[in-house]
Amino acid sequence: MKKYCSYLLLALLFLNACSSSKKVTKTNTTSSAAANITAGSNANTSITNDGKIWASLWQQRAAEYRALCFQAYNIAKQRVDEGVKKVSTKPLAIITDIDETLLDNSPYDAAQGLKNQDYSDKTWKQWTDKAQADTVPGAPAFFKYAASKGITIYYITNRNENERGATLYNLQKYAMPNANDEHLFLKNGNSSKEERRQEVLKTHEILLLCGDNLPDFDMLYDNHPTEANRTAITQKLQKEFGSRYIVIPNPSYGDFEGALFQYNYKLSPAQKDSIIRAKVKADR
Repeated sequence: MKKYCSYLLLALLFLNACSSSKKVTKTNTTSSAAANITAGSNANTSITNDGKIWASLWQQRAAEYRALCFQAYNIAKQRVDEGVKKVSTKPLAIITDIDETLLDNSPYDAAQGLKNQDYSDKTWKQWTDKAQADTVPGAPAFFKYAASKGITIYYITNRNENERGATLYNLQKYAMPNANDEHLFLKNGNSSKEERRQEVLKTHEILLLCGDNLPDFDMLYDNHPTEANRTAITQKLQKEFGSRYIVIPNPSYGDFEGALFQYNYKLSPAQKDSIIRAKVKADR
């Protein structure tokens, strides 16, 4: 009996040891996985890229973003209804930007931000080649409505010529009107859109311009104006907004960012952070 009890005690001790070993192994594995997740993320993301992540999240999730887009395109629809009643010597056209005006590229901005990386032509081209961008709320319905009223849609974008095929495919996927080579004006070596707008004016009267970046509307915003000049120009053109100029919200990127950094696109993340800290209004 004593021998049996001894064997039983040894067996229990062995089982307990095995159980403890499994717990240690499981704990170590869990800790290792957590460490890998931490190592794969950026604990020291720059302020700029943190901001892009937050802005992308707002663009993707906030009902307020959708409301602002609907508001803009509802106003645009009213302007169309007013415009088609007027006598014009030339057919009517609407000029629209594409990115963040019609197509939503927030997944690209979020991916770059999470990797703590800035925009690059290479990664942007990889994104646009997928032709997977969703649409901005309210945009497809508005442009299709305008087209139903006999208005021609022109797409003036600063995407590069090597993005033409994927861009058209992305637009055609949503059955956007006039989504063809004739009505798609890509960047022609100059980021200013004025020359391309003038081409449209040769044959059409421009009823509206839709965009997310102020150079989408007026040449006064060309040539890298300072923040102060951008503000002054906007004050000067205030009556055009909501009348001929329809602005879509884009907190992720644009010339507002360029002006903030004095259009120096070679600044390091640390240099950008320093400028942001110096310029942001914060309670001290």
